Amino acid sequence: MFVYRRIKVREKELDAFRIKLASKSLIVIVGNKGYIMCGYLDMAVADKFKDVAVRVTGVDTISQVLRAKVESCSKQACKMGIYKGQPVKEVLGIIA
Repeated sequence: MFVYRRIKVREKELDAFRIKLASKSLIVIVGNKGYIMCGYLDMAVADKFKDVAVRVTGVDTISQVLRAKVESCSKQACKMGIYKGQPVKEVLGIIA
């Protein structure tokens, strides 16, 4: 199953995607400046490509991602003021 949702933050919008896999879901929320990814995706690769990336774990829905806290973030995300433990709702405004 595939789910697509638009998330509005202030006057900007982000795209949220959820793909149901065999046992869990692959979830990504994409803004103009960066993205939030679930535990399926690799932070080392995000750093390699100098992406502004945030990783959350233990989530299976877009709603759970929105209530989560940052588990890890790329070097570029840190430069933008994003940090481990930060609520995702705050990150949305930074990457939108």
